[in-house]
Amino acid sequence: MTTTTLDLAPVPFAAQLARFGDSPAIRGGSRTISYAELADLVATTAARLGPVRRLVALTASNDVDSLVAYLAALTGNHAIILLPADKPAALESLVAAYDPDVIMRSGSGEPVMEERRPGTRHELHPELALLLSTSGSTGSPKLVRLSLENLQSNAESIAEYLGIGPHDRAATTLPMSYCYGLSVINSHLLRGASLVVTDLSVVDPCFWNLFHAEGATSFAAVPYTFDLLERVGFADMALPSLRYVSQAGGGLGPDKVRHYAGLGARRGWDLVVMYGQTEATARMAYLPPDLASEHPQAIGVPVPGGTFRLEQVPGLDECELIYAGPNVMLGYAESPQDLALGRTVAELRTGDLAKRTPNGLYEIVGRRSRFIKVVGLRVDLGHVERILIGLGVSAAVAGTDGRLVAAVEGDHDLSLIAKTVAQDLGLPRAAVDLHPVPKIPRLANGKPDYPAVIAMASRPEMPANEPPPHHPGMDVRTIFAEVLETANVTDTDTFVSLGGDSLSYVAASVRLEQELRYLPRGWHLMPIRELTPGLKQAERAGHTAKPVHGRVRTWQRRLLAPMETSVVLRAVAIVFIVSTHIGLFSWEGTAHVLMGLAGYNFARFQLEGNRRSRFRRHLRAIARIVVPSVAVIAVAFAVTDDYGWHNVLLLNSLVGPQGWTDMSRFWFVEVLVHILVGLALLLAIPVIDRAMRRWPWGFPLALAGLDLLQRFDVVELPYPGQGPVLWLFAFGWAAAVSHTLRQRSLLTAMALCTIPGSFEDTYRSATILAGFLVLLWINTLPVPRGMHRFVALLASASLYIYVTHWLVYPMVIQIDKGLAVWASLAVGVAYWALMSRVMGAAESWLRPARPTAVERPGSMS
Repeated sequence: MTTTTLDLAPVPFAAQLARFGDSPAIRGGSRTISYAELADLVATTAARLGPVRRLVALTASNDVDSLVAYLAALTGNHAIILLPADKPAALESLVAAYDPDVIMRSGSGEPVMEERRPGTRHELHPELALLLSTSGSTGSPKLVRLSLENLQSNAESIAEYLGIGPHDRAATTLPMSYCYGLSVINSHLLRGASLVVTDLSVVDPCFWNLFHAEGATSFAAVPYTFDLLERVGFADMALPSLRYVSQAGGGLGPDKVRHYAGLGARRGWDLVVMYGQTEATARMAYLPPDLASEHPQAIGVPVPGGTFRLEQVPGLDECELIYAGPNVMLGYAESPQDLALGRTVAELRTGDLAKRTPNGLYEIVGRRSRFIKVVGLRVDLGHVERILIGLGVSAAVAGTDGRLVAAVEGDHDLSLIAKTVAQDLGLPRAAVDLHPVPKIPRLANGKPDYPAVIAMASRPEMPANEPPPHHPGMDVRTIFAEVLETANVTDTDTFVSLGGDSLSYVAASVRLEQELRYLPRGWHLMPIRELTPGLKQAERAGHTAKPVHGRVRTWQRRLLAPMETSVVLRAVAIVFIVSTHIGLFSWEGTAHVLMGLAGYNFARFQLEGNRRSRFRRHLRAIARIVVPSVAVIAVAFAVTDDYGWHNVLLLNSLVGPQGWTDMSRFWFVEVLVHILVGLALLLAIPVIDRAMRRWPWGFPLALAGLDLLQRFDVVELPYPGQGPVLWLFAFGWAAAVSHTLRQRSLLTAMALCTIPGSFEDTYRSATILAGFLVLLWINTLPVPRGMHRFVALLASASLYIYVTHWLVYPMVIQIDKGLAVWASLAVGVAYWALMSRVMGAAESWLRPARPTAVERPGSMS
């Protein structure tokens, strides 16, 4: 059944933005957007979504584009799956499970829309408005179905008890993909208040500069936020505009509630403790600020329009807290078919055990089911035990809010197991506390003694094979500072924002692996605060690494450890290139695999930011290739008769002798530089930049299609040497942005249709195809632990080995070909070490001062 958006009434707070006219809706640094302007932006995007009601997946950041896309989908009566933008695995999982009609992302000034089909293939219930993961379980196919009434009613009740008015200005300290962060947005837009839109952390001084500059009146906090506030001296800050701090996302200890309530009373602001679940759209209870100091353990009273009741739990002395109100979800969805369902839930069984005090306040006294919350994420302890069983481990798992504790029976590598469990659940490693026991403690009835397990958390000693607690926040900043030759590194910086590229990526990844003991996928785009176990997941939904299934074999984990596929391919390729040129053995095609890898890394490191910052990054990347290469080629030109000035200028493939000659030896560097220069100029054009942002997957394939016209002799251009290779670079680019099974499958089909036969040598084509498919489909490859440093060195120095080996091996080859290979690799690594220092020093000298709070990437511009 297809329904037009005109058949339904949209959510009022989204549809009636224009009624607030010129009042500021969005603030942030140097940019202010009025409600009238926001309404126009929303209407334009809603028109792009079309008149047919569709299922829209929105990967949201705390930025204007995401906000506009969210409101446009609501005003157009589309059903939205809201996801965090920094969790591509979550998008991939939910796209596979629900097959949305449209995927929307932040762009460069307007939302990017990937239309997967015209119209829709889904039957969507008329009341369905929003789908959210439950309690931060990012990527799970189980979603909460929220209605138009849910969103509107909860926004109204929150705005009522917080007294939100047009003069309020809320800073977006939580991601909008999290129901708590979203409720801040909804309730403020309802009342014509302003949003100070930012993704800066409260530990970043730039956040407080922005807070002061915009006169923000409130911010939202989860329990861990208060630990961060203590680090930055929040108690001593003068914040004259601050009206209240709201808290939810897990229980805040009574001592802290009392402390911050008292601090607020002295400083002129309120602490508003709240209680809620995604299943209730956001909020179910709040504690009136004047009662916080006297009743710090209470969750308070039901929100306006809601009611609580207590129901006795069989076998327990306590009662379960049950909530009813217009904000209770329609029900859960576990498949696309569930999107057609109406209301299946009349009231919400919270799973929390509670009591009602004589003064009418409610208090949580425990949990009915075996769930805990760790940094805002709900953790099923039974599920953790099943994970451990799958790893061949017998354990009893318990915990409290903030820590997961397990008694592990037998002799195991607890460090490896804890890391695996943390990755599987998306938790900080420091939150998983494992203890070895001869036998699992049990009660008289044979059931595990979970209180005894929890008591283990208080033991001061660590297991013999468990490393001491690790707090690498400062270490991560130090690694970035040293690898990238920059002194000013903050918690909100990313590897890419600091100027990291494929040449420095390997060195950083190896050192981070040692510090963090694992690296999440996409770490190079994650703020440092999310790479720090103590901060990870605190204010954002967190990163969920790929789960590990099956039994971990002792010999495998002792001998092998995963390394990122792109790093391994670079190392293997350069060894094969040098060995083939020297004649130790012959295996051609790996240079073309490196060309695909160059495109893959281009997409990962060179496409972030606005056009100006990206152009500077492009020039820097080109310089890091050109300077060391030209230096070697100039020496070769000076001491041999094999090269000409066109080699030094990297123009041999354009103006040099036709066909393959000795002067063609540096073809790879030349072609790569030509491609990078061309793309830097091309993407500096606004219309091209917008096209690339709108079609991030299709754009590189369009480039590949143009170059494939040469590959299949449709057109012929005078480019001697290795012939067209831009299409391989573009395929690598497309591989990096292929986030769904469908995209990877289509790209695989394209590779199968184009790579075979690209060279007369069948084995060369097969090597290129195999290398590309491994890059596309496999994230990591097992490498002997003792080889990690060596592989990382070769990968880091691959360009330098390539340009120097032409001068090195002729001096050694007469002695021994194997020795010539080793000498070429050694000299290339030494040259890499030297030039890294030289280039780093030069860049540090040339680098401008870091931007101010208004100019920083987290601010709006």
